Amino acid sequence: MEAEVAFGLVLRELRKQQSLSQEALALKAGLERNYISLLELGQNSASIKTIFKLTPYLGVTATEFIGMVEAKILNN
Repeated sequence: MEAEVAFGLVLRELRKQQSLSQEALALKAGLERNYISLLELGQNSASIKTIFKLTPYLGVTATEFIGMVEAKILNN
């Protein structure tokens, strides 16, 4: 599985666990809703800065998030 796809799947799973819409997450993180959508679809790559903007609202640390993405890549 490509890293961007795994990233998007983890992002979507965590966002939904927090009961956040793409719009709500985007507003909290200071990002555009369209950018969140592209990330979730695996059509864009996120910088480390973006990961640090997102993770406080996803209930995980940046380290945990990256670990989840890595696990998804290795298990699929």
